[in-house]
Amino acid sequence: MKNLPKLNSLDYLNLERELYKNSLVEFVQGAWHVLEPETPYVHGWHVEAVCEHLEAVHYGKINRLLINIPPGTMKSTLVSVFFPAWEWGARGKPSNKYINGAHESSLSVRDTLKMRRLVQSEWFQTLYPDIEMTKDQNQKTYFENTVTGFRQATAVTSMTGKRGDRIIWDDPHSVEDAHSPANLSTAIRVLKETLPTRLTNPINSAIIIVMQRLNEEDVSGYILKNDLGYTHLCLPMEYDPSRPCTTSIGFTDPRTEEGELLFPGRFPRSVVDRDKKAMGTYAVAGQFQQRPTPKGGSIFKDEWWNHYTFLPKIKFRMVYGDTALKAKEQNDYSVFQCWGLGFDGNLYLIDQLRGKWESPELLIKTKAFWQKHKAMQGCGVLRQLKVEDKASGTGLIQSLQRDTQIPVKGIPRGVDKVTRAHDASPYIESGYVYLPSDASWLSDYEREFSQFPLGSNDDQVDPTMDAISDMLGNSVIDYSAING
Repeated sequence: MKNLPKLNSLDYLNLERELYKNSLVEFVQGAWHVLEPETPYVHGWHVEAVCEHLEAVHYGKINRLLINIPPGTMKSTLVSVFFPAWEWGARGKPSNKYINGAHESSLSVRDTLKMRRLVQSEWFQTLYPDIEMTKDQNQKTYFENTVTGFRQATAVTSMTGKRGDRIIWDDPHSVEDAHSPANLSTAIRVLKETLPTRLTNPINSAIIIVMQRLNEEDVSGYILKNDLGYTHLCLPMEYDPSRPCTTSIGFTDPRTEEGELLFPGRFPRSVVDRDKKAMGTYAVAGQFQQRPTPKGGSIFKDEWWNHYTFLPKIKFRMVYGDTALKAKEQNDYSVFQCWGLGFDGNLYLIDQLRGKWESPELLIKTKAFWQKHKAMQGCGVLRQLKVEDKASGTGLIQSLQRDTQIPVKGIPRGVDKVTRAHDASPYIESGYVYLPSDASWLSDYEREFSQFPLGSNDDQVDPTMDAISDMLGNSVIDYSAING
């Protein structure tokens, strides 16, 4: 057996440098003790998956990366701390410029401080002694090195002046913000208008967004719906075989069994089940499963719906309307639904009209829908049109009362949508509500109910809840007092 050469300290350093140069995962494990000296490193295959995609950003294979992953899985530390430090040191790119933002500035400051602590540590400086901070710009929100590389923590909404080779947006929404239409709109505007303008090189610079899903209309939802060219790494806490993740660089989620855990080393089955019980359906669907709408529906379950092919004998019919504020693309639709109460005691959705119309056309569409069903024979008398009495609905009611003979009545709102949904859902669950099996709009209708209240639209939900409340619950109107 040959005598192996003895290695001195410099040899070991060079071997270590070579190891870290070729692997972000190895760098993470080597550097862990600097940031977490009292917490042992716990490895999971998801760390390798995230690092593989960050390496693809470094090598120019990806310049738009979206990562959806549960909280507590090292996402911020991997993306916002270890990755930029790895590029500066192990990969010899100290001139890279990083802008890091989050929904709360304190979070981006936290990770900027961690990176600074890592880069200035004895461990890092021993490996990469050429990485030196400037003395006149070394603050907790912004620091530079001597070869013009910098790291800036900022509120993304005020990201002006600086341009970065890497824009890292970590958790664009708080849990509370994700349920605010105004905050969602602000985040989408930042995604569309701010991030692309802050890149050093529009062709090669990268945007990395890492977050948990909280709403169908969150930043991730907008990116995926509009196909903005992001590589999407989606890793739910429990494997869902109906949504396997395969990405542009050839990665595929290695799990095969439904419910298989993402990070059992830190989140074993007992912990996941305990936390699921405490979090509730909505939080689990978004934060754990990266699917803001619970599988199978939340308030309204997919399997509750009944369907009919032939309409049975109907006692009477009603039309319910929900009108949008404006006809712009981001607003809800205006919807009119014709419902019939059967002699069997069940409620039947006979027809639906849905679109985006300004006031003059809205009035024309309403009258046409009423006349269409007024003329129908053999399915009960058409008794009344009821419209939500607010915004454009108020104007529509006034126009119909003034200019037509249509028996129209406003629906006041004193109870929030979710409460009304919970009031209506038992009727659907008990099998009293039937939908037309051959309607062209059926899949969109059922999808909206499945996603409620976290979906992008709820315009079809409102008139349905009104119909159930009036015609089955009989809580608002005395139909015997209405002339046929």
